[in-house]
Amino acid sequence: MIVVRLFFNVVVLAAELALVAAVAWLGWRYPMALAGVAAGLALVMGLALERARLKNEIGFYFGRAADTLSWAGSSLALVEASLKALLVGVVTLVTFSGTDADRLFYLAVIFGICVFAGTSILRRFSMMFGVGPSRWGYFRLAPLLGVLYSGLIAAAEHVKIGGATFLPVPSLSELAQRLVLQTPARPTLAQASDLLFLLKQKFDDIVLSILLQFLPSAVAHVFSVLVSVNMLTGFAVGLFAVAIAELVRRMEEVSP
Repeated sequence: MIVVRLFFNVVVLAAELALVAAVAWLGWRYPMALAGVAAGLALVMGLALERARLKNEIGFYFGRAADTLSWAGSSLALVEASLKALLVGVVTLVTFSGTDADRLFYLAVIFGICVFAGTSILRRFSMMFGVGPSRWGYFRLAPLLGVLYSGLIAAAEHVKIGGATFLPVPSLSELAQRLVLQTPARPTLAQASDLLFLLKQKFDDIVLSILLQFLPSAVAHVFSVLVSVNMLTGFAVGLFAVAIAELVRRMEEVSP
């Protein structure tokens, strides 16, 4: 029985890793498809979870009038789920669109690492505290994974290995040349995403330079990670982590 249980755990872990790798690969090779999947997941899960949350909140705040206001909860759930679906779809598409193959590969690897970290956290919390991956993860996991993703991007930009970084930050002259000479008047989505990523990199670098004038180096780097636009990707990462963790939990529920 112990051998069967051990084998089943290995199968579950392999399935979890395969799902994480599939998400990262889909973003790397087919960003439009991943953005559509992300938006669909956010809408479907959001409608159910936002409605459940608002049902409890309306009952908490309005007491006996909660039944009368139930229509308001459904309407607000639809609005919030739709806005989050739009946000996560756009963020995912912008993250993985581009023409720089090396950058997209590194981003896919970082995205996959963060998704796996999210599923691991949810599985641990589920086993230790009985936490429901979808409910807790949907509302609480995004900021944490946003910090992790932003931190790994910052490390890829500034930590040198062999004298080079994985995601080098462009200089102002390189950025100006890219904007004026290499970007057409009507750029494609991939070209616009490349330019947006470079602008975001430079903005974060400028923010870090300003913070270094007033704060110790370690503190400045932490603050720059927290205020980076990369934090927004945490919601997309968290969404896939929640979906995979739910599937893994259901697999574990039927374990021998």
